Amino acid sequence: MLKPMSEFTRMDTELKTLSKRIHYAKYIFSVFFLIIAGRLWYLQIYKGPDLRRYSENNRLKKQILQAPRGLILSRDQKVLTNNYLELELFLTPQYSKNIEQVAKIISPIIETPYKELVQQIKKSAKERGQFFPISLKKQLNLKQVYHLRLLEETFPELNIKEYIVRFYPQKNQGVHLIGYTGQISKKQIEDLNQKFKGELHFKSGDIIGQNGLEQSFEKEIRGQDGLSFIEVDAHSRQVITQSEFPFDFKSEKPSSGHHLVLTIDSDVQEAAFQAMNRMDRIGPRNGSAIAMKTNGEIIAWVSSPGFDPNLFSHTLSDDYWKELKKNPDKPMLNKAIQNHYPPGSIIKPLLALAALQEELITAETLINSPSKIRIGRRTFHDHKQVGYGRINVLQAIEESSNTFFYQLGQQLGMDKMAEYYKAFGLGTSTQIHLSGEVSGFVPTTQWKEETLNEKWQGGEDLVHAIGQGYILATPIQALVAYNAIATNGKIVRPYAVQSIINSENKVIQKISSKVIKDLSEEIDPSHFETIKQGLVRVVHGSKGTARWWRIKNRLIAGKTGTSQVRSFNRENLYKDCRLKPLKDRNHGWFVAFAPADNPEVTVAVLTEHSCSGSVGSAPIARDILKAYFDKYPETKVSHHPEGKNHDSL
Repeated sequence: MLKPMSEFTRMDTELKTLSKRIHYAKYIFSVFFLIIAGRLWYLQIYKGPDLRRYSENNRLKKQILQAPRGLILSRDQKVLTNNYLELELFLTPQYSKNIEQVAKIISPIIETPYKELVQQIKKSAKERGQFFPISLKKQLNLKQVYHLRLLEETFPELNIKEYIVRFYPQKNQGVHLIGYTGQISKKQIEDLNQKFKGELHFKSGDIIGQNGLEQSFEKEIRGQDGLSFIEVDAHSRQVITQSEFPFDFKSEKPSSGHHLVLTIDSDVQEAAFQAMNRMDRIGPRNGSAIAMKTNGEIIAWVSSPGFDPNLFSHTLSDDYWKELKKNPDKPMLNKAIQNHYPPGSIIKPLLALAALQEELITAETLINSPSKIRIGRRTFHDHKQVGYGRINVLQAIEESSNTFFYQLGQQLGMDKMAEYYKAFGLGTSTQIHLSGEVSGFVPTTQWKEETLNEKWQGGEDLVHAIGQGYILATPIQALVAYNAIATNGKIVRPYAVQSIINSENKVIQKISSKVIKDLSEEIDPSHFETIKQGLVRVVHGSKGTARWWRIKNRLIAGKTGTSQVRSFNRENLYKDCRLKPLKDRNHGWFVAFAPADNPEVTVAVLTEHSCSGSVGSAPIARDILKAYFDKYPETKVSHHPEGKNHDSL
């Protein structure tokens, strides 16, 4: 029996509805299929190379190959810095299942207490994260390496790495000039990446120059790190494979930094160091000794006391660092450029030049020089209690008369003296390529009024005429000033690096001398000759303050100086300096050049609390000059102007 027509209609409607649903389902499945297919195409075809690279990156472990820093050599090719390989143990917490177990096993091998190891690992993991490798032991010996290599197979968290250590064979001899290296700090990363933007990139763990030439020539010395890749398993252990690494995973060899060839002469440097540390009646001196050829080449540089830079090549102990920082003798300070002192009597030749140029005196002018001069209610004493009588400028320099120069200072006034002092480089940087140089200080009447809100007093002209008062100078400034006298007015830029060479010994940069200013255009050259005569008499004259420190057949021009650390009344002024407390004893200066009739080398020595330049500094300068002339004997023999040869006394 046929169904009613209405039932057929209902079934037809249901079929149509089902058909629509199937159609929609096909559409949705088609869209899903297209999405999946598109995604597969994107991952496998479009992004396939990149994803494979990521996969390989997980399979490959990247290692930084540290580049060796360039060497530093003396002018006579003696190695002043070198590099050598050492082995270091690292632990990466990420790969460790049981830190305590590992610490117990390696503790006796590396000779470090178990609890100390655990504490170190947990502290580092907390501060730097689980992925940061922790250095547990440096300077591993062969026995330790053997046992640890066996453990690496079982404990993937352990890893022995090679690292390059900077080595200074001369130890503390020239540390303040050469400098030292150490691990970069977070602030240094930011500062250096900004300074060398686009040229160099610094990262955590880098070893950089922290001082001296190591720091100043970081860009040239540091070299370029390399890369290596090793294949590892799921536990980050190295596996042996013959397959080549795909894509751009290519190892890169590290390239050595450029080498520095210094102007330093190793023999003269050794003589300066030994002289500063000589065990005589004074004992080792604190201070500095610098020698420079008249063209500006530094041939010796000692700041004392020093420290061993090799200790900074490894992890420096907190105790030793505190010891260095608290040491009252300031071993970390480069005293040649970072400490300034009252110049004392070494200022007198500059004052004499000013008086000659300003026509206040001639070489023959006689000035009565008593034992004291009174200005207002204040008395200014000479170091000689009986005075000198009528003397000229040559005699005044020879015997270092204070009262003679008091009177010149009084006539010139502070501002005119300041003009000449500054002309010779006092109060300004010498432009040497080392960081941290202080500028010293030369006062003026205006400075005192504006800074201290006080009027300049007449008696202060006298004080500054003999290098006391507010005036301050560094040893390197004294060196440059006396070198200008030696060369009739040439102010040179001192420098300690003569060339930069690459690993094939090809010179890529040569550094030459530079005359910053020529004072012969401002000061009559004949006045320089007058001053030289006076300086020769300091060493070779019968009353010269350095007459004990002559060198056979060598004519030396120099000046002693006493730098007071505090003022004394008349009674204490003439008291034996050696009887005073050490902190109250005067500093001693001696600045000289030789041969006086054809200058080649200038020396500046400052010894702290040595009482006088004649006792504390002149013998050191004598040893430096002797070492120079012993090594370079072809220099013509010099004679005293009176025709007499002078042997050392």
